[in-house]
Amino acid sequence: MEQLSGIGREFYYWRTHTGAELDLFIPSGRERLGVEIKLSSAPAITPSMRHAITDLELTELLVVHAGEESYPLSEKIRAVSARRLLTDL
Repeated sequence: MEQLSGIGREFYYWRTHTGAELDLFIPSGRERLGVEIKLSSAPAITPSMRHAITDLELTELLVVHAGEESYPLSEKIRAVSARRLLTDL
């Protein structure tokens, strides 16, 4: 896990030796947020996302994407439109 600079918060890039990765891991007290960024307008759940949820014990994983809508992908994974990111969080 590599720590990235943040203002008042810790941000990490996470990757396993087997190749699973997560763009951002943001631990904050009891909340453990993951963020994955995709160019696709219709993102799908990947094995890396499943590994991150389990290994990092994520509360929620946001998949920021290029599409127009925000919607749930599973119980802990939510697709969020990049255009609506600030309003849909």
